[in-house]
Amino acid sequence: MDKRRIGQGGPFVSQIGLGCMGMSDFYGETDRTESIATIHEALEKGITLFDTGDFYGVGHNELLLGEALKGKRENAFISVKFGAMRSPDKSFIGYDARPEAVKNFLAYTLQRLGVDYIDLYQPARVDPNVPIEETVGAISDMVKAGYVKHIGLSEAGADTVRRAHAVHPISWLQIEYSLFSRNLETYILPTLRELGIALNPYGVLSRGLLSGKWSKERTTNQKDFRSHSPRFSGANLDKNLQLVENLRKIADEKHTTVAKLAIAWVLAQGEDIIPLIGARKRSQLEDATDALNIQLSQEDLERIEQAIPASEVAGDRYNESEMKMLDSEK
Repeated sequence: MDKRRIGQGGPFVSQIGLGCMGMSDFYGETDRTESIATIHEALEKGITLFDTGDFYGVGHNELLLGEALKGKRENAFISVKFGAMRSPDKSFIGYDARPEAVKNFLAYTLQRLGVDYIDLYQPARVDPNVPIEETVGAISDMVKAGYVKHIGLSEAGADTVRRAHAVHPISWLQIEYSLFSRNLETYILPTLRELGIALNPYGVLSRGLLSGKWSKERTTNQKDFRSHSPRFSGANLDKNLQLVENLRKIADEKHTTVAKLAIAWVLAQGEDIIPLIGARKRSQLEDATDALNIQLSQEDLERIEQAIPASEVAGDRYNESEMKMLDSEK
């Protein structure tokens, strides 16, 4: 598998990474055996980047990833998000990115993963009550102590990225990016490129809308994030599924699938982009790695963007309260 660099002078990792969140949380029932098998197959296919969060499954995801990577640590670049707080019933009860909290969260993460250091550590959101300089400064202390190698940000706006980068070099920004989520192209992406910071997109299939397998009749339970998502609701869903059908016509012409084409589009946006693929099953992982073989011409890219105009996507990517938490959307 080809490699892409994280930040200026940073390490090279596989050009796609495995997002492990869905193996523990947010998308309904999970299968531990299949999850571990998927992580092992990712390693076999040359994937070295694995992304988790300490609040995914209230620690479950870190324990799962630590178990799957036991004896294979040297082959993995582990990125971890922190900051979200949850109660025993798994509801979200706040966010904390104070310097003391940073170090506390990290201590538990190291223990759950069974590792001596984290390759990249990042706040899951920008804490509105804590200057980003203080949060990044605390992670920088952990870099100096050897517990963290690189620092990232998640869902941060352009100004916040600049402020953070002035404290300690930021290696990447993790943010949702797909044919259905392109707001970052206006200010955030140019800022990253000016500063030499990589982009680590998640949600490249827009939570499954761009999988080509979603239908109007499909239902979700209350444990599934999508049951509360504006893009999966009512008239918004109807409109978005029509956009998917526009893309399917191009995919059919190229003898590929909607999902593979959507992933290939993200990969084609620049060598500084390292997408996460949220595969919970080996079959989903295979779709992602197949996308690496798709070459898109400039004409292909233009046709794809005409099929899914950014202005035509219906509904926000999160509900109203969650959108207000995104520094990247301010």
